[in-house]
Amino acid sequence: MELRLFDLTESDTLYATVECNRGYLREWLPWVDRTQSVTDIREFITRARLQFENSQGPQCGIWLNDELAGCIGCHPIDWSNRHCSIGYWVEETRCGQGIVTRSCQTMLEYLFGELGLHRVVIQCGTGNHKSCAIPQRLGFTREGIARQAEWVNDRWVDLVVWSMLAGEWATSAIPESRR
Repeated sequence: MELRLFDLTESDTLYATVECNRGYLREWLPWVDRTQSVTDIREFITRARLQFENSQGPQCGIWLNDELAGCIGCHPIDWSNRHCSIGYWVEETRCGQGIVTRSCQTMLEYLFGELGLHRVVIQCGTGNHKSCAIPQRLGFTREGIARQAEWVNDRWVDLVVWSMLAGEWATSAIPESRR
């Protein structure tokens, strides 16, 4: 498995992956319905590259054997408070294989270890049990529910807010059974 920053040359691949998983992804991700062409993907990658160049955090493809399996990335870092949130998705056929958990571990090592962030948040739809299992498995603290916090697929979605602090990550020992 490899996490790497998106490049414009991967626009067609990313669009094809989104398109093949559109029905699955749109249930919980608000950007899916707004992503209607390779041009939309190129604009996303351009913004993501600029975000990284401006020290605001990475947006990465999750690659397995040189095939795109999903995405993990930071929403822009709040450097005043050394805080960010992360989001992720994986192809429907690759769910349940530990790919997102391992990707989150790698991202958290980078955010806490390399960048020195203090706090990282993950927000998941309350009904998205597979997504909520990731921060729970990684030892995040469930802070509560942000009511009707996101407009997704023509409906308001309540989000579970999970957080991890740098000191908690540094001392966490994630047993193999939770990965």
